[in-house]
Amino acid sequence: MNTQVKQTLPDFRSYPDARGRFGPFGGRYVPETLVAAVDRLEAGVRRFLPDPQFQAELAHELNTWVGRPTPLTRADALSRRWGAQVWLKREDLAHTGAHKINNALGQALLAKRLGAKRVIAETGAGQHGVASAAAAARLGLPCVVYMGEVDVERQAPNVGRMRLMGAEVVSVTGGDRTLRAAIDEAMRDWVADPQGTFYILGSAVGPHPYPYLVRELQSVIGREAREQFMKGAGGLPDVAVACVGGGSNAIGLFYPFVQDAGVKLLGIEAGGRGPGLGENAASLTFGRPGVLHGTYSMLLQDRFGQVQETHSVSAGLDYSGVGPEHAFYQSTGRAVYESALDEEALDALMECARYEGILGAIETAHALAGARRYAQAHPGARMLIGFSGRGDKDMPILQRTVLKEGE
Repeated sequence: MNTQVKQTLPDFRSYPDARGRFGPFGGRYVPETLVAAVDRLEAGVRRFLPDPQFQAELAHELNTWVGRPTPLTRADALSRRWGAQVWLKREDLAHTGAHKINNALGQALLAKRLGAKRVIAETGAGQHGVASAAAAARLGLPCVVYMGEVDVERQAPNVGRMRLMGAEVVSVTGGDRTLRAAIDEAMRDWVADPQGTFYILGSAVGPHPYPYLVRELQSVIGREAREQFMKGAGGLPDVAVACVGGGSNAIGLFYPFVQDAGVKLLGIEAGGRGPGLGENAASLTFGRPGVLHGTYSMLLQDRFGQVQETHSVSAGLDYSGVGPEHAFYQSTGRAVYESALDEEALDALMECARYEGILGAIETAHALAGARRYAQAHPGARMLIGFSGRGDKDMPILQRTVLKEGE
C-alpha cells in the first residue's frame, strides 16, 4: 500500500528554466546555421502548445485516430508470480503500436502551423519512424526517415510499414549505423534546409526546446495512468517503472507523478551484455556528463571524451545518451535508474507473453525485467509499468534469440 511519504520535493514542474536547463543538464548546443531554426521552433512551441485550438485538435486526433485513452490492464498472472500488484499502461494498443505516436502527431501538427514544407525524423527500433510517417500522411506532409543500416536490417517490418505510408527511408551507413548515426544524419538534413524542414525528434533529447516539447506531448501517458490507477486500485502506485533509452516514454509516465513523494520512479536502461564500455546502452548507470546532439546530459564516453558505440538487443534503447530531464531526476535522487541485461529482458518478454497473452516490445521487456526484480525485493508492492510498445516488430530478432526450431 502506498504510504504517501511526507517529504518536501523541489518543484520539478518549474523545469526547464528559461535557458532550457534541468538543473545543470539540458541547454542548447547547436551550430550557428541552426540557431534561427531552433529559435523559431521555441517561439512556435510557446505560442501554439498552450493554445486552446491546438490542444483541441490534438485531443481530437488522439481520441479518434490514435485511440486514446489507452487501457490500464491488471496483470493478474504476473501479480501472482511476482507477489505484487502489477498494472500495465498499454501504449502497445495505441495506433502504430507504441507511445511514439503521441509525440509524432503533436510535432506534425506544430510543423503545419509553422509552415513546414516537409518533415524529417530519425528512428532506431522503427516505431518513431512509423509514427512520424503515419502522422505526416494524416496531415499531408512529405516525410523522410533516417535509420541506421543495422536497424534497417533488424527492424525490417517497420521499414516496410514506413514505406507503405509514403515515407522515404534513408539507410545511414556511416558512424555506428544505429540510432546515434540516424540522429546525426537527420540533423545534417535540418541544417541544409532549416526554413522548409521540420525535424520531428523522437525522444526527450536534443537541444531545447525538444526535451520540454517531447515531455509535454508524452505526459498524456502519465496523466491517464494516474487517473486510471486511482480509480482501479484506490490510490497511487508505490512505484512507476519504465524502460529508458532516450527516455520519452519514461518521462511521459514519470512527469505527472513527479510531485508525488510516495511514488518511486524507476527507470530501466539497456544493460546489454554487461558493464563494459561498448557492451551496453546504460548512460545513466555507467555514463558521465557531456554534450551529444545539442544537449548536456549523461553519455557513454571513454576517458578522452569520445562518445562510444553501444550494444543492446533492443534497437530502440541502443543510444549513447539520455534525456537531460532524466539526468536531472537522477542527480536529485527523485528517480532511480538501473539496467537489465539482454537475457533478463528477453526472459521477461517471454514470461509476459506466455502468462498474460501480451507480446511486448523488447524495449518494454526491460521495464518488465526491472519491475520483476523490484517486486522480489518489495513483496506486495503496487506497481505501474509503462508498457511502451508491442513486439510484432521484433519477431525477426525473437526468432533468432528465444524461439527454437519448430516452436
